[in-house]
Order: sequence, then C-alpha cells, then structure tokens
Amino acid sequence: MDKNITFTIIKPSAVEDGFIGPILAKINEAGFRIAALKFTHLTEKDAQQFYAVHSERPFFNSLVSFMTSGPIVVATLEKENAVEEFRKLIGATNPKDAAEGTIRKLYGRDMEANAVHGSDSPENAAIESDFFFSKRERF
Repeated sequence: MDKNITFTIIKPSAVEDGFIGPILAKINEAGFRIAALKFTHLTEKDAQQFYAVHSERPFFNSLVSFMTSGPIVVATLEKENAVEEFRKLIGATNPKDAAEGTIRKLYGRDMEANAVHGSDSPENAAIESDFFFSKRERF
C-alpha cells in the first residue's frame, strides 16, 4: 500500500463558509502535493456508498444528508507518511478538542461539520481516492 498518499474531502459546511482557499493553503504549507483535485456534489446514492462502513451507526442518515447538502472538494494528497501527517494537520474529529492551528480547530463548526475528512489508513486512502478519481486523473 502506498504510504505516501492520503485522501481528503472539504465538507459542504467549509465550502459554504468560503474556506476552500485557506484549507488548500494550509495543506500546501504543510508540504503536501495535490495529486488530484475535484469540485463536486455527492448524490445520496454515492454518499451512502462512500460511507457504507458506517451504515449501521446511528449517525449514518444524518451524515449522508449533511454530505449531500452542498458541493464538496475532494483531493488526493502526496507526502511521506501522508495519512499520519495529514491526521496531525487536521486535528481531532471534534473541533472543540482539536489542537490550535489545526484545520478543524480553525474551520470546523462541530463534530459533523468539522471542515474536512481525512483517511484513517493508507488502505482507506487508496479506496477513497479510487472512489472519486481514476488513476489517469492523478498527476
């Protein structure tokens, strides 16, 4: 598995709040290379498929509803130890618990609208990236 890629989604709330530019700037400043980038809107079917791992969880329907509520930005990122480094950059899931200067602390509203998604393993980074991008779309 490629330990040098990770995947992120700038969530609908952060897009709505005008944070695409600042979030991408933080990603670049942290030394990540953007290998693929797309502005898109999830359908309900796609959101259910992407988040299928959470289908039995009580927050699943709310998550699908939120993630289809507006446009998103998806990106495949490259850097040595990408998943681990990106998890540090984005901070804790709950913006209230995130370290100062992290993306979620700066731009997140709450647990659900926490500004960004970040892959939790190299395996999931590959799966998530492949969901949105063909190998040909990465540069």
